[in-house]
Amino acid sequence: MKKAILGKKLGMTQLFDENGVLIPVTVIEAGPCRVTQKKTDENDGYTAVQLGFDEKKEKHTTKPMQGHFKKAGTAYMKYLKEFKLEGAADMNVGDEVKADVFAEGEIIDVTGITKGKGYAGTIKRWGTHRGPMTHGSGYHRGPGSMGACSTPSRVMKGKHLAGHLGVEKVTIQNLTVIKVDAEKNIIAVKGAVPGPKGGMVIIKDSVKTK
Repeated sequence: MKKAILGKKLGMTQLFDENGVLIPVTVIEAGPCRVTQKKTDENDGYTAVQLGFDEKKEKHTTKPMQGHFKKAGTAYMKYLKEFKLEGAADMNVGDEVKADVFAEGEIIDVTGITKGKGYAGTIKRWGTHRGPMTHGSGYHRGPGSMGACSTPSRVMKGKHLAGHLGVEKVTIQNLTVIKVDAEKNIIAVKGAVPGPKGGMVIIKDSVKTK
């Protein structure tokens, strides 16, 4: 991984390119992030940096984490994430990572936590078919046959049933950076990214694009 940054999803809008083509974009507040910890081969067996994003108050920080941030000499951060960056050995605690680490036209991967949708049935959760709605049918939106009798006397693994929907870690790959505003720490990404407005996202260089 060459570069990465933490950010906050602000919402979606649209931009126009030089040819007047409309581009749907997701606006992300990317950084500034602070290096709050550095892992080295001598002490930890590998090289990495821990980035912190989005400052918070002292009263909202536990005592162990207060000591962690005081040791780093940084403000209290709401989000922490460790990255094994190629240039981690050259970074130091307290360094700042801004939105301009990425440039317009770059291909990136964005990771976020999807919106929570509560307890959902099989039709909403898995897209299964419903039963007939007329002629006295008493079966409409059920989960369907369990497919089990005396043998094997259990429901087979993988059966699509009702349950909790959403709040999953999802990565959208090969998104294009449309615009970068280093002064306002804004990155506009073509297309949609996971999560609600205000949700934390992780932006990394693409793993599938050279």
